[in-house]
Amino acid sequence: MARFRGVRYDPARVSGLAEVTSPPYDVIADDIEDQLIAADPHNVVRLILPRSATGRPDETYSGAALALREWLDQRILVADQVPGLYVYEQASAGGAVAGAVAGAVADAVAGAVLPGRGGHRDARPGGEHHGVLQRGLVGAVRLVPPEAGIIMPHEEVVPGPVIGRRQLMEATQANLEPIFLLYDGSRPGAATRLVEDVATARRPLLEALTTDGVRHRLWALTDPAETAAVAADLAPRRALIADGHHRYAAYLQLQARRRDAGYGAGPWDYGLALLVDSAAYPPQIGAIHRVVPGLAPAAAVDLAKGSFRVTALPGGTRDLPAALGALGQAAGDGGVAFLVAGGGEAHLLSEPDPVQLEAVMPAGRSPRWRGLAASVLQELLITRLWGISDDERSVRIVHNDAATAIRAADEVPGGTAVICTAPSAADVYAIAANGERVPRKSTSFGPKPRTGLVMRTFAQG
Repeated sequence: MARFRGVRYDPARVSGLAEVTSPPYDVIADDIEDQLIAADPHNVVRLILPRSATGRPDETYSGAALALREWLDQRILVADQVPGLYVYEQASAGGAVAGAVAGAVADAVAGAVLPGRGGHRDARPGGEHHGVLQRGLVGAVRLVPPEAGIIMPHEEVVPGPVIGRRQLMEATQANLEPIFLLYDGSRPGAATRLVEDVATARRPLLEALTTDGVRHRLWALTDPAETAAVAADLAPRRALIADGHHRYAAYLQLQARRRDAGYGAGPWDYGLALLVDSAAYPPQIGAIHRVVPGLAPAAAVDLAKGSFRVTALPGGTRDLPAALGALGQAAGDGGVAFLVAGGGEAHLLSEPDPVQLEAVMPAGRSPRWRGLAASVLQELLITRLWGISDDERSVRIVHNDAATAIRAADEVPGGTAVICTAPSAADVYAIAANGERVPRKSTSFGPKPRTGLVMRTFAQG
């Protein structure tokens, strides 16, 4: 991980750091985007999700580039004078409380946690997470192809978002938000020790409290001896892409285009990343739910009856905690189960027919991949039984929140919500290490880094 001169907001020139930063681009709904822009006209969402004033798509990214140049010229954004790495902490009010508060049902429904020494989380049924404490390093990570096995993706990508993120980087000549990487620090080294020392003993560069109750703090690590020790510690380690698969693919695409154009080494050989020791700070893995417009819940259930055990839940979606509890029990110990919900009703789908599963699973996939709930959802339920293409146009995605998914299904004519469980951390790591990818939108790692606290321009990177 390399040092860079971070570009940051000048707190004196904006209404507040919470008001100018945002969640990652791919989890921002339209109404949230409007709220962020209303909070401060310089909110980073104007850069990461730019809008064309004329409505012409080809002007969208050039508009982001113009805004970035203006903010730099006006010193709303300022580059740090000394290159360094950045220690980044996310902590909520319950961040110092061990995550054992959550029960087994919440673990199965809302998420899973990587095993480790001292990470903290409190997961609640339905996907909400509380009690966050995560610390890591923000720096410029050297790009390597996935087949090198150094930076391991675990999820498939689709071309559209990759091209869009690459075009944004080309226009702005910047990495505007970090990807999220995890490494196994079971044998801790200099990186983990320095992160702990800095976060507990030094005064931060900045601090912001966002509306979700999370406090964000950032420190600069500029001493050459310290950054060299971090680099030496991290050099032999492997990292899992927890969040940011499309952005990492865009990093590689941009690098390839620059090389094809005859350029040599340059800032495009690195990408902005947050790197977290998953042994010290096990992340949350939240479920990602589906909303299928145009498929009535009754029809969805009827089509599934010959392939799953189907159980009607008496309370329906009116008693969502009970429905989530039933889902958690059915999915316990590695079982595969889903809730099909809408119109006030909820049905539990469990115990998929193994003969039908064997028939629909792609050849060459490992037993672990075939046993994922996400694989069963994609290959058997959505594609084979419902006859729907599992893509962005046909199937909508809702991160973590089951209630939101059900509301979204009820808002469209004949919509069905599929409430899912999160995969285990062990499955994700094993599948990635095997060179496989889980189906799209299978995992929601968190807590995700806040966008806009520190950025990397190619001129300063």
